[in-house]
Amino acid sequence: MTTLPRIGIVISTTRPTRFANRPTQWVYEIARKRTDAVFEIVDLRDYPLPLFEEEVSPRFGTPRNEVAKRWAEKVASLDGFIFVTAEYNHSISGALKNALDYAYNEFNRKPATFVAYGAVGGARAVEQLRLILAELQVASLKHSVHIGMIEFLGMLQQGKTFADFPYLDATAEPMLDELVWWATALKTATDKDRAEPEEALEKAAA
Repeated sequence: MTTLPRIGIVISTTRPTRFANRPTQWVYEIARKRTDAVFEIVDLRDYPLPLFEEEVSPRFGTPRNEVAKRWAEKVASLDGFIFVTAEYNHSISGALKNALDYAYNEFNRKPATFVAYGAVGGARAVEQLRLILAELQVASLKHSVHIGMIEFLGMLQQGKTFADFPYLDATAEPMLDELVWWATALKTATDKDRAEPEEALEKAAA
């Protein structure tokens, strides 16, 4: 029996005053009610990676850094991703870019979508992230959630919550539907690819 796909909700900033905890918990509470996938929160704070300076790209060799090895193992264990991302200078955080640089093969042929916040709903950060993920052979999806400045400042400064902006829930549902569909499809194909060499060896040994 095929196991359910595992989706990581990646908190993509590590600043002590980050807003990211709120949208992460919000989307997790919506996602965890589903029965077609398993969701978990992955916090970059738990992977304090040094600035990337490995001798070779992770595409061609295993990083020597022990935290990087743990990070790669976590990425490998997941079948899809939701990146909760802020927008820093029209792009993503340095912490997220550094983490992406530390893995390669573990990301391949998996889907990703986004919950972004900030100016223009973090759209420019998402577009930058799509370019990076394309090089990692990640399938970035159309549907995502964009939290604009009205919602962002309302929650940050005015004591509002996601309940005050119910239309955001309506954007989360189709995003999750598409992500789970792609994660299931790509996981099925990947599992098949892995099983075929094993079956061939078993037949040869028979």
